[in-house]
Amino acid sequence: MNRVTVIEFVTLDGVVEDPDGSAGTPGGGWAFRHGPEAVAGDKFKLGSRLDTGALLLGRWTWELFSKLWPSRSDEFSTRMNTAQKWVASRTLTDVSAWNNSTVIGGELTGEVRRLRSERDVIVIGSTSVVHTLMDHDLVDEYRLLVFPTVLGAGRRLFTDPAGARDLRLVSVEQTGAAALLCYEKMSAIPLRVGR
Repeated sequence: MNRVTVIEFVTLDGVVEDPDGSAGTPGGGWAFRHGPEAVAGDKFKLGSRLDTGALLLGRWTWELFSKLWPSRSDEFSTRMNTAQKWVASRTLTDVSAWNNSTVIGGELTGEVRRLRSERDVIVIGSTSVVHTLMDHDLVDEYRLLVFPTVLGAGRRLFTDPAGARDLRLVSVEQTGAAALLCYEKMSAIPLRVGR
């Protein structure tokens, strides 16, 4: 079965906002202070999923990536550049700056359901998109690269305890100064009443 996977850089206290500093927030750039080995290449272990899946990006993330990735030519960058990309935006119309990009024409959750019926969907950054998918229980897996930084403030991945869901830890792996944590959505497990 195809999956929706969320990819995020995150601090120890759950902040996902401005990991590279491009948004100019006071604590921005926190992921890149730990050196290139923590952020370079396929740190999220996507591998061939980039070849067969679809990337889903919000407008802001797509605009940032479309300025960075097309000029890169290493193996991982080539996979990013040739991957199918879907952009969730109500205002963006021209996505010619990055190969294989398409603006989502319909309602986001319906389009994601349609895409997932055909292939894996990988959401990178794009916190607003991720929150919408979380609200509609459409995220199957989280791959979080956790950095040893505490900001105390900023936009977080998990914000609403009312929408909390149990997750199952699948793996943990050190990558430079960070740790890659992979979680899956837990299936409902029936309660067993004993005597």
